[in-house]
Amino acid sequence: GNQVKVNGFADDGQFFYAATEEGLKKAPVNSSGLADYTNWQLMSGNNGLSTGSSADVITITGKVVVQKNDSLFIQNGNNWDFLYSDGWMISRIRSSENKILINEKNATAGRIVVLNIDAGIDRVIADASLRSSENSLLLNNNLWIADRTNGLIYVGQGSQGSIYNLNSPAGIAQGEIIFSNDKFLGASGTVNSTWSGQNDKQGIYSYTSGEWVNYNLKTNPLFDSLPDIITLKTDPRDESIWAGSFGGGLLHISQGPVFEIYKQNFLEPASGNPQGYRVSGLAFDNENNLWVSNYGATQSLRIRKANGDWRSFTPPFFISGNAMSQIIVDDYNYKWIVSPLGNGLFCFDHGTDIDNTADDRWKRFYAGQGNGGLPENNVLCVAKDKNGFIWIGTSNGIGVIECPGDVFTANGCEAILPIVSNGNFAGYLFNGQEVRSIAVDGANRKWVATAKGVFLVSDDGEEVIYQFTEENSKLLSNDVRWITIDGKAGEVFFATAKGVCSFRSTATEGGETNENVLVFPNPVPPGYSGSIAIRGLTENAIVKITELDGRLVYQTKALGGQAIWDGRNYRGQKVSSGAYLVLVNNDGRTERLATKIFFIR
Repeated sequence: GNQVKVNGFADDGQFFYAATEEGLKKAPVNSSGLADYTNWQLMSGNNGLSTGSSADVITITGKVVVQKNDSLFIQNGNNWDFLYSDGWMISRIRSSENKILINEKNATAGRIVVLNIDAGIDRVIADASLRSSENSLLLNNNLWIADRTNGLIYVGQGSQGSIYNLNSPAGIAQGEIIFSNDKFLGASGTVNSTWSGQNDKQGIYSYTSGEWVNYNLKTNPLFDSLPDIITLKTDPRDESIWAGSFGGGLLHISQGPVFEIYKQNFLEPASGNPQGYRVSGLAFDNENNLWVSNYGATQSLRIRKANGDWRSFTPPFFISGNAMSQIIVDDYNYKWIVSPLGNGLFCFDHGTDIDNTADDRWKRFYAGQGNGGLPENNVLCVAKDKNGFIWIGTSNGIGVIECPGDVFTANGCEAILPIVSNGNFAGYLFNGQEVRSIAVDGANRKWVATAKGVFLVSDDGEEVIYQFTEENSKLLSNDVRWITIDGKAGEVFFATAKGVCSFRSTATEGGETNENVLVFPNPVPPGYSGSIAIRGLTENAIVKITELDGRLVYQTKALGGQAIWDGRNYRGQKVSSGAYLVLVNNDGRTERLATKIFFIR
């Protein structure tokens, strides 16, 4: 038989019940052949239950209730009796405390019906805000409602309601995530593989000092015109937020908050879509100019200069769909621009004068030697590492441009493909895999997002250090879309198909001096066997742990601005109780005392 969509599933201890597109089916719980469709009996079309799709099924007090369209039927012996329908659309049914909870909605309102199977309707909770209710349950006859827009709603037995505003993002961050100046920002929007918007209006999620702030349709009706926010940047001058909507233009959120949208007179609508102002990439350069990818427009690259003036640029070659997205700025002030849909990667130099297009230079990178050396034309992401190298993620692995300063010279520059060792075998880095996002940590290592989890590779890309999946770690989903890093703390954030999670890594950004070195934990408590982090170091400093008399206990090198020690000496023995000195050398000649570590055994 063919695969059949299952809309709901339940059991009564004797049988499994599946509400499918072909109708309600059942099979014995103790059957050894549940994978064989012939062992499932079709119940629809018999004994009062009509043929056709079943939307859901539950069991309650030993009886089976099935939803067909917007009506409920209950099994009574071998027959099916009509139980409930009132013209509203049923979005979910659930059994709770021997009652049926029915989530319903119509064109203007939503409600929860609490139904006794023997005594009829117990109560009805109705409100316009309940159109987005997702689920509900009873606890001591008090009603709890999970609502997509309002969060968690409590309704007591006297119908008095309370809304609990959860300290959380309003939804899943499917677009770009960034970390800037102790603030995490996540974009909710997304596009599909053909770069069509999905009309997501959950907006932007901001996290600072343990508190979430959501900018979306619920908090501001302005977001009704801002679907699919997919790209974010913070302004280096004042940390205000710039956000790109794939259809609604460019949004600026300044202190207040004050909201301002840039569309007409600043951006160009996508060809064939006069109302679609698509912003798909943002980047600030070293002069605080904001560069904007205007997806689908003829002049698909734009700039909002630091003084507020705008200019636009037209690439000198054909681009399918006028597709441009992520932008980064390198150490030469060149702009590297991802062009989706197999258009490759662009490098743009505006010359000495932004307003003079005569000295503009463009370069396109494709797959193959002589064309740019990429592993694949379908470029998905780009990043700059601490050496100034450009790392390019494609649908077939990674390419690296190690000579970006030579791009516009006579000799030119092409990508190389890193080779990673795996036991006795070697191969191109992420060959055959989609590389969706690349983030560079304080030790110049690369965190890589794929459809098969997240990887940490060495600074040269020749060694895989970590591979995290939902099977071997607390990663929420193997479907990882974006990565960003809090360089100060070394915390790495992953935007996945099931939400955002993070991992406290071993590398941080290096400081300019060793004046503010922090050790955690300190003192080290009895029984502690985890890592000891020495943070706030200059980049790649040499760290020595000594006893008070200067006898060396351990030596290591910082990963970026953080060194890690396991509390053991060179012989692998745990150090004894007492005080230990942390000496730091960052110039190869002189050592200085940075701090002390105390152990309590």
